[in-house]
Amino acid sequence: MAWDTQRGGPWGGSDGGGGQGPWGGGPSGQQPPDIEEMLRRSQDKFKRFIPSGGGGARRIVLLVLAAIVIWLGTGFYRVQPSEQGVELLFGKFVQMTTPGLNYWFPGPIGQVFTPDVTNTNITSVGFRTIGASGSHNSSVRDVAEESLMLTGDQNIIDIDYQVQWRIKNAANFLFNIRNPEATVKLASESAIREIVGQNTLEDALAKQRQQVESKTHDLLQKILDSYGAGVFIDSVKLQKVEPPQQVIDAFNDVQRAKQDRERQQNEAQAYANDIIPKAKGEAERMIQEATAYREKLTREAEGEAKRFLSVYEAYKGGKEVTRTRLFLERMQQVLKDSEKVIIDKGQGGPGVVPYLPLPEIQKRSGGAN
Repeated sequence: MAWDTQRGGPWGGSDGGGGQGPWGGGPSGQQPPDIEEMLRRSQDKFKRFIPSGGGGARRIVLLVLAAIVIWLGTGFYRVQPSEQGVELLFGKFVQMTTPGLNYWFPGPIGQVFTPDVTNTNITSVGFRTIGASGSHNSSVRDVAEESLMLTGDQNIIDIDYQVQWRIKNAANFLFNIRNPEATVKLASESAIREIVGQNTLEDALAKQRQQVESKTHDLLQKILDSYGAGVFIDSVKLQKVEPPQQVIDAFNDVQRAKQDRERQQNEAQAYANDIIPKAKGEAERMIQEATAYREKLTREAEGEAKRFLSVYEAYKGGKEVTRTRLFLERMQQVLKDSEKVIIDKGQGGPGVVPYLPLPEIQKRSGGAN
């Protein structure tokens, strides 16, 4: 039906024809659109788009079938060697697929995720890198609320570290935890605080540093496995381990004093290691010399005793002969170093030929020179 413009359209107007419709204007103004004409024209266009007769129906069926084939073809997907495929049916996990060409129900019925399971992710705890890592413009900002922790001897230590991890099970990684990186970060903080709390400050700084890393790695992996996170921890690397900045100067003084003490102890130990073996060797030498001297005196005494007994036995057999032999032996011992020559008159008499004492003269001349 057409609007009665004489009476102002559907909103009515005055009998004098001065009423205005929603488009404004009076009887000589713009006319409102004809709704019935618009609907008729739309129907005609739709009829021209869909041909009549059997040929048109077959075209529609072919178009529908082609659309279905194209839709089903979108179900093919490829999983790269570094990925794992995860298939969902109406939003529910069904199975995981291996690398290669696979097929699954296309959307919105099915859905496929292919996360990279070989890429190593790095989560920094205790610090943040501002700017591109490794560039000259990059800087490191310390996060004290993450890095400060309490040791077993009630000291505070500042530890910055990095956790390197990757996906172990794609399905668990996607559906069992909401925020994987935050979960790894918080779990690592819990693990390292427990391990550091079991060690003293000195052990955590130097002596047990590698053990802190390995124990934290094992405990963190255990925690994430209990969550079913599907995450594998490659390593936990300590970047900075030191006392808080507020007390680091005092701590360094204490460390230097400890190093001086250790150095002096090492020097004293080295001196002891040098002097004690010498003293022990000298004592052993003196003991051996005393033992040898004792053995010598003992054997000499035993020999003298045996010789005396043998002389005594000979004396008992021939007293005069033994007495003469003893006298001659003693005189030989007394006079063997004497330079004088005693000649018995009864033997040689004055027949001894005198000679010039050349050896004595040479000794005297040599002493004069």
